[in-house]
Amino acid sequence: MYKLIAIDIDDTLINDDKEVTPATQTALEQAVAAGVVVTLATGRAYASAQAIARQTGLNVPIITYQGALIKNLLDEEVLYERYVPQDAVRKLFTYCVEHDLHLQTYIDDKLYAREENQKLIDYTTLNKTQYYVEPDWEKLVPQKTPKMLIIDDPDFLDELTPILRELLGDSVHITKSKPYFLEIMHHEGTKGLALEFLANHFGCDLSETIAVGDSWNDHEMLEAAGLGVAMENAIPALKKVADYITHSNNEDGVKHVIEKFILQNADQQA
Repeated sequence: MYKLIAIDIDDTLINDDKEVTPATQTALEQAVAAGVVVTLATGRAYASAQAIARQTGLNVPIITYQGALIKNLLDEEVLYERYVPQDAVRKLFTYCVEHDLHLQTYIDDKLYAREENQKLIDYTTLNKTQYYVEPDWEKLVPQKTPKMLIIDDPDFLDELTPILRELLGDSVHITKSKPYFLEIMHHEGTKGLALEFLANHFGCDLSETIAVGDSWNDHEMLEAAGLGVAMENAIPALKKVADYITHSNNEDGVKHVIEKFILQNADQQA
């Protein structure tokens, strides 16, 4: 019997119209009624993720910033938090300024960039996020940040990743949430470690957890969970590490997982 399910948001829980369908909403409610903890695990900021979580009626801690922040929905208590190490923050800012790269950083759940450009506008339009421009990047460097994000061409980011790994070292976790989003967190800011923390928090074994996702930033979570599920629309690399492949995000894939692995088991036990 699975006791906890962690679900990615973009291209997983929500469809291409950025909506949780009524059918998936019903399945979420049925899982909660069956005694299963339903949580979200996303690269989004808490402010963005909690809006979706509240719409779906969830009232548990949610995993945000790729696992760098776990926060209660009810009282907004922080349960788990990891900031990008200060030395890495400075090195990354310096590198991006020198190479004229678009870098975003999150401070107190607000999004900051050095300049307004189309990349920033498109990103914030996609996530319905407010942004702030601070041309003096030296003011941003000392601030605590759970996640930094570089937006660029996918092939360029693939070439950039090993350069940044060498520059920043093992203190950070670098992943892609989308082909054109390269994200940098504390090395313990992963969805996999966050899932492990929440399993302990709710007193269940990792073997009793399900993780559902679509992109490479979900792989640690799928590998940690008792059942790792990739969406039909997931990238091929994630499907290779998944235990099960469900329907796409436009075909209520999350609903299918809940019905097959949670509600059917509950009916059988009843």
